Amino acid sequence: MSNTCKTIIVMPVANEAETMAQVIDDIMALPYENLYYYPVIDDYSKDDTEKIIRRKAEGNPRIKLIYYKESRGVISCYLEGYRQALLDGADRIIEMDGGLSHDPKQIPMYMDKLDQGYDCVWGSRFIKGGGVSDLPLYRRILSSGGTILANLVLGTRLKDMTSGYEAFQRHVLENINLDQIMSTGHMYQTELRYYCRNLNCIEVPIHYVGSSTGLKLQTVIEALEILFKLKKHERYIWKKQSI
Repeated sequence: MSNTCKTIIVMPVANEAETMAQVIDDIMALPYENLYYYPVIDDYSKDDTEKIIRRKAEGNPRIKLIYYKESRGVISCYLEGYRQALLDGADRIIEMDGGLSHDPKQIPMYMDKLDQGYDCVWGSRFIKGGGVSDLPLYRRILSSGGTILANLVLGTRLKDMTSGYEAFQRHVLENINLDQIMSTGHMYQTELRYYCRNLNCIEVPIHYVGSSTGLKLQTVIEALEILFKLKKHERYIWKKQSI
């Protein structure tokens, strides 16, 4: 089924010239004729990331660069990638981070679970087979502690509520009011997992490679504020009550 369903990978990218070519080569080497790659870039990227993508895209219709000049940050790039993928007829959408923090070679694991009929597939660092590397201790504590707190507040039961490696069947994202997503930062994945909690979902083990990106106190405060608003906000999210 994987080669008959159009699957589009959405990946915000910026200042990733060192790893961009390898990311694309690894994705294109996967044995799926109907797998497409949509990198989303904005003015924040100052190096040769865009040039590398354009060079790789020459003569390859499975690579589509999305330049999102209205970007308001990485989450808005995710959402714009979703919109473009849906417009282009995606049957499935896989969300990944760039810079090889998420391994493209794990994509077949997501494809298998989607083939089995799962609505959402969540990457998890905290189940058997998962893990992290090159991530400061405080970031590990925030990720694992954030999952525990989110489960307590929201009544969810996932092992990882903050991973950005995830996949969706088309009907899930086309029935979400993407403009109503509240999070602009680290609560975004938690928000999606909460809204999709009653769908047929599964966690799969991933290994996350950290980056040098810091985490500001204000970002943590904003995430906590959103966490306690999600239950009331949910009524604005779904276009249909049942999907």
